[in-house]
Amino acid sequence: MADKPLVMITGAGSGIGKATAQAFARSGYPLLLTGRRIEPLRNLGLANAVCAAADVRDRDAVTAAIAEAEAKYGPVDCLVNNAGIAPLAKLEDQDPAEWRDLIDINCTGVLNCMHAVMPAMKARRHGTIINISSIAGRKSYPSHDVYCGTKFFVHAVSEGARRNMAPFDVRVIVVSPGLTDTDIPSTMKNEAAKEFWEKGRDAVGPIAPEDVAKTILFAYQMPQNVILQELTISPTRQEY
Repeated sequence: MADKPLVMITGAGSGIGKATAQAFARSGYPLLLTGRRIEPLRNLGLANAVCAAADVRDRDAVTAAIAEAEAKYGPVDCLVNNAGIAPLAKLEDQDPAEWRDLIDINCTGVLNCMHAVMPAMKARRHGTIINISSIAGRKSYPSHDVYCGTKFFVHAVSEGARRNMAPFDVRVIVVSPGLTDTDIPSTMKNEAAKEFWEKGRDAVGPIAPEDVAKTILFAYQMPQNVILQELTISPTRQEY
């Protein structure tokens, strides 16, 4: 049994999730790392980490992964709900199959993971949920129509959960990155949307996933009676 409590990070194989896993590992936390593919998780080579190929859309896979990690390291004290996708496009130009994936992963996936840990956190009167949203969860951007909708959803659900969990000393935090240097462009099939995103990235210069990870770790390590309810982190030059 580790000295520090268990931290669960979804979408931990790349980008912000990967950087967050590395930051928490350096700070000595045992980890439950999930993703759709297990190889990138294992390739991180982190000590005291349970790696599970658990798609956040699959509630049974999520709960099975949690049970495996908790048997080894005790209850999940922090959930970093990071898994998400960002195929951008105008609503009328987007393949409806992409809408389904956006909603299933960015919305239902977030709910599945929250639902899996909230009852036990509530019963223990201790725990932290950190939902990774986006600056696009507070502002709309061209060619972000459905994506923005999913991130606005994360903010709304988090606000409701925060209200419900606060009397039980459980924190629900939203971290909203702006332009960040991840593999998001590789998931974009719509060329107009990709061009818009890359133009913005090149104009302001993206922040590093490691800086987002530092913010997540800082928010978690605040005393349990202190909550940084919502944090937005972006490049200094990102004016909107």
